[in-house]
Amino acid sequence: MTGRHDGRRIRLGMVGGGEGAFIGAVHRIAARLDDRYEIVAGALSSTPERSARSAEALGLARSYPDFAGMAREEAARPDGIEAVSIVTPNHLHAAAAHAFLDAGIHVICDKPMTATLGEARALAEHARRSGLVFALTHNYTGYPMVRQARDMVREGRLGAIRVVQVEYAQDWLAEAFEETGNKQAGWRTDPARAGAGGCIGDIGTHAFNLAAFVTGIAAEAVSAELTTFVPGRRLDDDVRAMLRYAGGARGSLWASQVAVGEENEVRLRVYGTAGGIDWCQRDANRLSYTPLGGVRQVLTRNGAGAGEANRRASRVPAGHPEGYLEGFATIYSDAADAILAARGGLAQGDPGFPSVADGVAGLAFVEAAVRSSAEGGAWTEVMLR
Repeated sequence: MTGRHDGRRIRLGMVGGGEGAFIGAVHRIAARLDDRYEIVAGALSSTPERSARSAEALGLARSYPDFAGMAREEAARPDGIEAVSIVTPNHLHAAAAHAFLDAGIHVICDKPMTATLGEARALAEHARRSGLVFALTHNYTGYPMVRQARDMVREGRLGAIRVVQVEYAQDWLAEAFEETGNKQAGWRTDPARAGAGGCIGDIGTHAFNLAAFVTGIAAEAVSAELTTFVPGRRLDDDVRAMLRYAGGARGSLWASQVAVGEENEVRLRVYGTAGGIDWCQRDANRLSYTPLGGVRQVLTRNGAGAGEANRRASRVPAGHPEGYLEGFATIYSDAADAILAARGGLAQGDPGFPSVADGVAGLAFVEAAVRSSAEGGAWTEVMLR
């Protein structure tokens, strides 16, 4: 992984990610993988006691009982944090992000960006006005072969896009796991904390974003069916959606958390007038490409035929697998480049990683799909503005 590096780690804080949290540890590993950040402060849990215990266990220099106090006090310190990683349940993303933007601190936020579309739009406007870096950790966009696929589409090697097929299937909520006291299942199936979408917000937004990142085309309308298979569950656990894209392309999206036997099956297929590509996380270091009338080719991470984006997101030679953690780390390193550029007064331009615009698009998709499903699958406009 290459990029600008001034030799000093960016001081990073974290909100959420304390005792019993899964994704916080992933973010901490990702932030340190390329040696771009030093985590020095946190408001890690919902109670001061758990926050303090979590901070002590991680060896953090400073622990705070809440994110508002953390933002205020860190902004006042000469050695305060320069960026914050927000890894709380969805309903806290917006308030935390606003607090740190107000304090002049760059934001790296887990997905979905907020719990509602209204929150997402307001946050996007705040981020734009602030001029600060805002990165959204749709980590699958950090895979080298996904970056390669995106560049191939941009270069016209697929021609005009006709068909987009994307899916994300897993089985961990095939039973009422939330009733066992599991913290992760509990908030993900709670409308007050997750928002209006369950599966669609948790992993459906990943699939939606992956398709948009690679193809570069916007979804204009959706016809969706959201199903809750597990009795008593308050949010959807299976999503089937048809998509109409700008320019006439058509797509389908399937996301499920009750697909028994599937662990985390993420797959994207894109077909154009001149070729097609096929990528899946299970074999993440390979990308299948078939030119129209030609022989199917298999491109590899950092291997022969790798493009610049592929190589830039790779850390080790071809044949050595990279995956989930490295995908997160790529976004953290891209955000570090953007933070250094902002520090130097340089314009950000296209950040190359998911940002607030992607966050708004994800929530617009969720809202449209929920509305469509409630209306029997009626075609519903994806309202970006």
